[in-house]
Amino acid sequence: MLLLWTESLRGYGLNRVFELAKKAGYDGVDLSVNFGQFDTYNAEYLKKLSKEYELPIHAISAPVQIASSRIKDLVNLTKEVKAKVLILQPPKLLEFKLASWLRKEIPKLREKEFISIALENAPAGTFLGFIPEYAMANTQEMKKFKHISLDTARIGEKRQDLMRAYAAFKKYLVHVHLSNVYKGKKYAPPKEGIMPLESFLTKLKQDKYPGALSMKILPKYLHAGEDEKVVDELKDIKKYYEKYYKNVEAPKKEEEEKNEEK
Repeated sequence: MLLLWTESLRGYGLNRVFELAKKAGYDGVDLSVNFGQFDTYNAEYLKKLSKEYELPIHAISAPVQIASSRIKDLVNLTKEVKAKVLILQPPKLLEFKLASWLRKEIPKLREKEFISIALENAPAGTFLGFIPEYAMANTQEMKKFKHISLDTARIGEKRQDLMRAYAAFKKYLVHVHLSNVYKGKKYAPPKEGIMPLESFLTKLKQDKYPGALSMKILPKYLHAGEDEKVVDELKDIKKYYEKYYKNVEAPKKEEEEKNEEK
């Protein structure tokens, strides 16, 4: 399933974002919530847009530095718009209470509400040049959280090995924010940059990854403000997705059994 992260077209209203995603042939949207923009968490309005454009809201991406009470609000929103996954950002290193709450309460919320709540890998950032800026950011902590969203550009930003990161998280992966790193800047279109996204996408398909792929691109790369160029660029990205993911044949059962034997 191909999604468009709504902040990729920041500057447009949500109605226009849905319209442009529909014109480009995307399967759904990944809603980025901003509590300063009321439309992004108005369930009735969101359901209206989804119905009007026949585009499901498959995922909801929470903002950074969010209080536990707001996370509960987003759980309710996720249920109301029938999204499949809620994506949370890792807390800052000194947000001890929030980190503790996430570890203890999210498993209970998942079980109670029957939704996937995922933690995304942290962006680059340190204190004093060596202390990580974010808590719950190492591989072991993320595995303990059980549900993981992988932001490929953050992997590239840290100069980490994407395929190794995928291998570590594969068992827990429920969502992917896909983009590249171009000239040191993250969130470029997939085909522009230094990351081995073709191999990554092909491997996802071969492994029968069950989640969605959400295009998380900076508005400037999509030519935001020039509608025809926006649609053309989104269609071009869709072709890339189809070539390296959708149209890749997953291995047949016999081939899987042979690989397991090896």
